[in-house]
Amino acid sequence: MPISVVINTYNAERSLEKVIEAVKDFDEIVICDMESTDNTLDIAKKNGCKVVTFPKGNITIVEPARNFAIRQATHEWVLVVDADEIITPELRKYLYERIGQPDCPTGMFISRRNMYLGKYDKGKLSHDYQLRFMKRDKVDWPHTIHSIPRIDGTIDRAPSQYKMIHLADETIPQFISKANIYSDNEVVKKAHKKYGTWALLYRPAWRFFRTYFIMGGIRQGRRGLIRAYMDAVCQVFIVTKMMEKDIRNKN
Repeated sequence: MPISVVINTYNAERSLEKVIEAVKDFDEIVICDMESTDNTLDIAKKNGCKVVTFPKGNITIVEPARNFAIRQATHEWVLVVDADEIITPELRKYLYERIGQPDCPTGMFISRRNMYLGKYDKGKLSHDYQLRFMKRDKVDWPHTIHSIPRIDGTIDRAPSQYKMIHLADETIPQFISKANIYSDNEVVKKAHKKYGTWALLYRPAWRFFRTYFIMGGIRQGRRGLIRAYMDAVCQVFIVTKMMEKDIRNKN
């Protein structure tokens, strides 16, 4: 059975050539671009990809474009890939074999290997599962940041040895900038919740503990310590912004 690869893009010229090269042996590549201003479209067209456009407007996240992009695929099975993720030959082979089996699930989580401060994660931190493989007509992707798509059917995980390789290696300033955008969207996503002073203490503390001790950051030296700390800082952004919103609404 054929598989379509769907790639959402916005100013992705830095890594798109490598990403497309890694999926060239799939049956179709769909580029859903959010009005890039760099050479993204030229790269996509040069490589023979099907190109569609989703108006960016004031959108700062990719999720609102996910459903539209998936519906542009020709084939029943869809692999959703970000513009900085590499699909390995081993993962490609596994997916084609899996869809030919009678017990194949409707959706599948795939492990993603992330880079942090110049090196790839190890241990539990290296298993960042993303729900990216699914039947085109069985998925509904919520428009909120980092949302998990809703699948009408069974869901399973691909074995952890079959990974996507995440090329992104954010600097600390880039992380802070991204965390600022992420936390803004989280405030909207969590509008129904109320966080008090206690949350400002325990949520960052828990996130640090989880990343450093449970997920194994402690075994990665200074990189692990910095990552745990920055994960905690991101929670500070979210909680303080929600508290600020509540305070201002009461004034």
